[in-house]
Amino acid sequence: MKKRYATQKFYYVLLLIITLIVVAFVFGIIFYLVFKGAKAISWNFIFKFPENGMREGGIFPAITGTLYLIIGTILFALPIGILSAIYINEYSAKNKFSRIVRLSIINMSGVPSIVYGLFGLGFFVMFLKFGKSILAGSLTLALMVLPVIITSTEEALKAVPDTLRHASLALGASKWQTVLKVVLPQALPGIITGLVIGIGRAAGETAPIIFTVAAFSQPDLPRSVFDQVMALPYHLYVLATQITNPPQDIQWGTALVLLIIVLIFSVTGSIIRVRQRLRKRELS
Repeated sequence: MKKRYATQKFYYVLLLIITLIVVAFVFGIIFYLVFKGAKAISWNFIFKFPENGMREGGIFPAITGTLYLIIGTILFALPIGILSAIYINEYSAKNKFSRIVRLSIINMSGVPSIVYGLFGLGFFVMFLKFGKSILAGSLTLALMVLPVIITSTEEALKAVPDTLRHASLALGASKWQTVLKVVLPQALPGIITGLVIGIGRAAGETAPIIFTVAAFSQPDLPRSVFDQVMALPYHLYVLATQITNPPQDIQWGTALVLLIIVLIFSVTGSIIRVRQRLRKRELS
């Protein structure tokens, strides 16, 4: 008994140490970015256009372009991902075909982002003739985050007790009414978690947008979904590799702004998730 307790305590301490190391690295990266990039953050840096070959001025077009792409990705990926997960978990038969579909979705999560970029270039940009545009970039990023959203939504739906479904059906509700009014509200926190993870990945990717939407520099903001945009990940890549002797403050400031945007979406999603859980507890 004592040996079993000692073993359990050993693994508990080991896992705790590993967790603390990971958390320390994450906070270390954040603090380092804040330390290096905070000097560049100013009103002009946020709201001005790049000047003097991107060595001066601000990053407003890149911020705007990134927000456009995030919103476009959400508009395409969220409804398709949720509906796909509902069909897979609630309606599809538990057979060999459904297992193949699930395995394919899981495998799509491991496809390198450069492959999605090449697919977006060949299909959306060239075949459908969308050109390098917000539409092509958003669709490419939506495809990339779809597996994350589908998988997380399906797991959230599985976590809803079947007793709630049976009770709703016993009261005369249809299958769709049960899914819409009972299952989805219960699964909402898990769905939001998947969405936040997908947004974080889409906002920070460079390879897909290089082929489908990103512009080296633009004098104006986009006027339609068929225009190119600057984006923070690609702008950071350009500053680091294509510009001769760029100010270090601008590079670190750009990275910090990208981190802040991702954190804003993550915190917003966390707040909504916590409120939904509290609401579920109150109702129960």
